Amino acid sequence: MKKLIVSPAPHIHSKENTQRLMLDVIIALLPAYLVSVYFFGLGALNVAAVAVISCLLVEYAIERWVMKRKSTVSDLSAVLTGLLLAMNLPSNIPWWIVFIGAVVAIGIAKMSFGGLGQNVFNPALVGRVFLLISFPVQMTSWPRPDALWSGVDAATGATPLAIIKEGLAKGETVEQIMNSSLVDFNYWHLLFGKIGGSLGEISAIALLLGFAYLLIRHVIRPHIPLSIFGTVIIFSGILWLADSQQYVDPLFHLLTGGVMLGAIFMATDYVTSPMNPKAMVIYGIGIGLLTILIRVFGSYPEGISFAILIMNAAVPLLNRYIKPKRYGEEVKHG
Repeated sequence: MKKLIVSPAPHIHSKENTQRLMLDVIIALLPAYLVSVYFFGLGALNVAAVAVISCLLVEYAIERWVMKRKSTVSDLSAVLTGLLLAMNLPSNIPWWIVFIGAVVAIGIAKMSFGGLGQNVFNPALVGRVFLLISFPVQMTSWPRPDALWSGVDAATGATPLAIIKEGLAKGETVEQIMNSSLVDFNYWHLLFGKIGGSLGEISAIALLLGFAYLLIRHVIRPHIPLSIFGTVIIFSGILWLADSQQYVDPLFHLLTGGVMLGAIFMATDYVTSPMNPKAMVIYGIGIGLLTILIRVFGSYPEGISFAILIMNAAVPLLNRYIKPKRYGEEVKHG
């Protein structure tokens, strides 16, 4: 006989399920992905197709033949992981490297912990960082966004962040780098898409459209993305005001690299982010600080992936010690 367990009130019932939530995030990613297809052509289509199919196959195979349980690929979580992994990759990367990234993301970062809801780190970011460390040349050869529909033979170039990083290392000032570089640092291009980088770095405005959709659908709360954006702006702004010839301005940091993609779609992952607003804000501030520290003082031009993974590790601590007021708890007035 099964026992009926009743927990204390309040009780919340929702029609939402995992599949619906995953679908909403996929829909929110579509504007940015379509912009990447427009600028990178067949390369963007190929990378996304390989990543999604590989994630589905790896998850199905592990559940079917290793864990010997019913497959859960229909919940769309593997599809989302594959799409997010693709958004973190250059469009000219070989298919077999994408497949390795999928194996790491699903097989190691997700299924080795027991599957969806039990992983500590964001699977797509684990796959991305593994590939960055293992295949640095292929992961940092960025196709130029004006080489439309030219596939893997497209001309390549550095990202704006990498150009700034390299120039400063040579002793040049920010103004000299921007004036002498062949890359157009026009902020309208940074906002709408004509910049080199991964699929998910191509258009800030498209990512913001996805952000608005997620907020309207109540899929995520604004605390984490806004605290990341705010911290990036404030911290980089302090450095820029202190020395504008050695540090780029806050808007540049916000519009380049993976800040938008990471803050909106990766840091807000339900499983690997905190559960209450106060902890979310602290978590976001930590990601913002680490991102700028790595970008400015570290060896990598980009830092959002490492920052999110580091703060993923701090989430259990945040959930344990930063808790909301219990329902019905008496407030003491001094």
